Amino acid sequence: MRSVFEAASDCIAASEPDEKIAKTREVAAAWGRGELTLDADACRTRNERPGLPARLVLVSPFEVPRRRLGGRRGAAPFIHAIAHIEFNAIHLAWDCVQRFRGLPRDYYSDWVAIAADEAEHFSLLRARLHSLDCEYGDFPAHDGLWEMAEKTAGDLLERMALVPRYLEARGLDVAPSMIERLERSGDSATADVVRLILREEVAHVAAGSRWFRYLCEERGLDPEREFIRLVRTRLAGRIKGPLNEGDRSRAGFTAAELEELRSMTTSR
Repeated sequence: MRSVFEAASDCIAASEPDEKIAKTREVAAAWGRGELTLDADACRTRNERPGLPARLVLVSPFEVPRRRLGGRRGAAPFIHAIAHIEFNAIHLAWDCVQRFRGLPRDYYSDWVAIAADEAEHFSLLRARLHSLDCEYGDFPAHDGLWEMAEKTAGDLLERMALVPRYLEARGLDVAPSMIERLERSGDSATADVVRLILREEVAHVAAGSRWFRYLCEERGLDPEREFIRLVRTRLAGRIKGPLNEGDRSRAGFTAAELEELRSMTTSR
């Protein structure tokens, strides 16, 4: 039988959106049917870079054009930016599977399911781009999400703290204002997609919280203190506000963590 690690690696390597989505759906279905093994010795080579469409140009975050809603010209780059986040989120979920071995089966079930969710999110946003006669890759994008995956490749505890509990939790913070902006611009269809993403991302961040606490318990660490320590040491203790405290609470952030994060929040 094929291993889930080999299957995850294939999903990351796929470069064209249709191929990546199809592979992700196939692997998630195969995992659900019990057709993939957890052979830790399988597929020892890790993907150092994810597959991306040839047409997509990556630039530094400072070179990405400002995205302002307003008419078709403004909507397309805005939606493209969200789609790019979701495309990279597919990679991040599969990398959580392929890179880290020896975890409980439930860990892999969580991240396989998250990869499948992210593929559906991307598909919905790509459909919105198509409605504007655009395709994923028509606008430049940056690689910040995968850069964080590289920085946390050596330690799953840091990965759980700094990807789902920091970067993806940031998505919980910004989604309500994005929905409001989309509604104001008259794009209720995209606003509905972002509402769906927000609901499902709460569960994704909660998975990060759950496995972060599991690893802290294994290592004899206090999860609240360790999370704040990592934010302060690895991210210079900066959190852009405002915080979506309701959804963060639902995603596993404690009152003590939220209080500390609030003290680090900046308005810029």
